[in-house]
Amino acid sequence: MKQDIILCGVGGQGILSIATIIGWAALDQNLHLKQAEVHGMSQRGGDVQSNLRISDTEIFSDLIPKGECNLIVSLEPMEALRYLPYLAPDGWIITNTQPFVNIPNYPTIEAIEKELERVGRVISLDVDAIAREVKSPRSANMVLLGAAASVLKMLSPELLEQGIAHVFGRKGQALVDINIEAFRAGLNAAKK
Repeated sequence: MKQDIILCGVGGQGILSIATIIGWAALDQNLHLKQAEVHGMSQRGGDVQSNLRISDTEIFSDLIPKGECNLIVSLEPMEALRYLPYLAPDGWIITNTQPFVNIPNYPTIEAIEKELERVGRVISLDVDAIAREVKSPRSANMVLLGAAASVLKMLSPELLEQGIAHVFGRKGQALVDINIEAFRAGLNAAKK
């Protein structure tokens, strides 16, 4: 069994934290993992993307071929569109509905939604609003990870919560707790 995941967004949204948590969970289960990252600008606004390949057998490349991605997880809706050529015919897209408008000719949200509707297997959530509801606006990435957990085949939500605890543990239990609460809110929203 394998799962190929593209994580995408813009700098500062927490894409690499999601990648770290998924990677920790995969390695904790003795799964094979290959990861490739593209860091845009180190400041907010540049493209950030990570390829994660998880398998129970050896993986030979860290890049996901076009048409083979099982899951696109995007903190920015237009960034999800950028990677549509990589999506497998039965693949899923989990995306934030709130744009980060960083270019002058940014398309309308209606145009983005129309393109995403063509895929059919899309979970679109306002992860920013959900993060505010749990009183942690900086945890929008954990809300999105929770939503993605609803379709991740190889990693259970419980295991991802352990990954959150591992990654954020050195910063204190309060931060772990709020990130797990945000994760659970995203998981519950995606199940609805």
